[in-house]
Amino acid sequence: MTLTIETPALLFSATSLILLAYTNRFLTIASIIRGLKKNYEEKQSASILLEIKNLNLRLTLIRYMQMFGVLSLFLSVFAMLLLFLQYPIFGIYLFGLSLLCLLISLGISFWEISISVTALRLHLKGLIND
Repeated sequence: MTLTIETPALLFSATSLILLAYTNRFLTIASIIRGLKKNYEEKQSASILLEIKNLNLRLTLIRYMQMFGVLSLFLSVFAMLLLFLQYPIFGIYLFGLSLLCLLISLGISFWEISISVTALRLHLKGLIND
């Protein structure tokens, strides 16, 4: 198999957009947690505490999503460097590893979205008949 230096470069735009989406998720959840924390300090409600715990799990998952996304981008750049330095075998393996990291990041993203949908369905439980 041959790999040109342009192939790893294809991940740049996709990975950058994914990382931007992850950052937007993080900022939104952080804002929601700040508001819920104020409500919890006033009301001491168990349901608010459960919601904060759920959001805390989602923040942890987003951190791992970002970590694997950045690692994917890093390995892709490193693969390009190895290809440039005429080490194609190592470049191919690093590019494969960068694809694996991107796949892990997307898998964690799917998990985080599933948690989000489940939480929203709990909020809507009494309003909409399934």
